[in-house]
Amino acid sequence: MIKITAFIAGLLFGLGLLLAGMANPRKVLAFLDLTGAWDPSLALVMVAAIATAIGPITWARRRPTSLLGSAMQLPTKRELDPRLIGGSLLFGIGWGIAGICPGPAVAILLTGHWQAIVFMLAMVGGMVLFTALEARRSH
Repeated sequence: MIKITAFIAGLLFGLGLLLAGMANPRKVLAFLDLTGAWDPSLALVMVAAIATAIGPITWARRRPTSLLGSAMQLPTKRELDPRLIGGSLLFGIGWGIAGICPGPAVAILLTGHWQAIVFMLAMVGGMVLFTALEARRSH
């Protein structure tokens, strides 16, 4: 049941990204172009997503288990540190260059666009590098 639920949630998330235009790199880059032809529509998508998530997150914080009985795994760390700031900067730079972030990249991967394939390869490479650095750091 957990895998089916995860699949349905991922499917709905991907569909939402496509419908909102978040999987269109041109639209994303137009949103990030504050000094040019700025397109504020993605800001409305983000505000709607945050507003939609507030209720379920508040509810989840009060429960020890999920609806399917798994332990609730919510972030507990509250402080900013150099790793978080550095990762955020790298994410933002990559988003600004490519106009793609991980969720939409997976959603548009099946279109066969070479940019999505290159982005996914770079993302997987970054994940492998991070894992290697973390393993080295913990020893």
